[in-house]
Amino acid sequence: MIEFITEDIIKLLISAGTGAIIGLEREYHSKSAGLRTMILICVGSTLFTLISIKLGSDPSRIAANIVTGIGFVGGGIIYRDNSSGRITGITTAAAAWVTAALGMCVGFGKDLYETGFVAMLLVIFALYGLVPLQARIKRKNLIRTYRIVCNFKNDSLKHYEQKFEKFGLEAERNMQTKSNDLISGKWTVRGPEKNHEKAIKSFLNDPDIVEFDF
Repeated sequence: MIEFITEDIIKLLISAGTGAIIGLEREYHSKSAGLRTMILICVGSTLFTLISIKLGSDPSRIAANIVTGIGFVGGGIIYRDNSSGRITGITTAAAAWVTAALGMCVGFGKDLYETGFVAMLLVIFALYGLVPLQARIKRKNLIRTYRIVCNFKNDSLKHYEQKFEKFGLEAERNMQTKSNDLISGKWTVRGPEKNHEKAIKSFLNDPDIVEFDF
């Protein structure tokens, strides 16, 4: 019969705290895997590690099985946003993956405590400390998807591409469709955030545009 001792309980508590620290940031940003999910992942990885050690299992097999299991969780987190065509959830899936690794560090015990602690600090820095830098990069180079529907003219879409250039934006045309007297175009547009705002304001006041998504 497998018995858990006080040290194991302490490990589980440390694991829960570690998962909570990472999960708080994801929860704050309303991600699909937030506080509770990260705690469960971290505690689960620690628990599987503890059980496997007590059963005398091969440590490499423990790691491989946990990584495989987290792969299924990560697959459920990552998805494509149909409105923008962008892949989302990658950061959250990566956070779940590294949270499982931190749980394993706690489960294996004192030999990996220091490694796990340093790794946790790096994860916290990546999730919390790099947010201002990420926001600054976003202001300098923001990518948006635009969809414009307007009355059909031979140069309608070219006209709006020239407008993007006028506002200092790089536009790559994607799908375009024509229905009766209307033509629809979709672009992936890159450039400074303030330039996007100027372009959006102009398009919203354009009487020739029937529909505008951004």
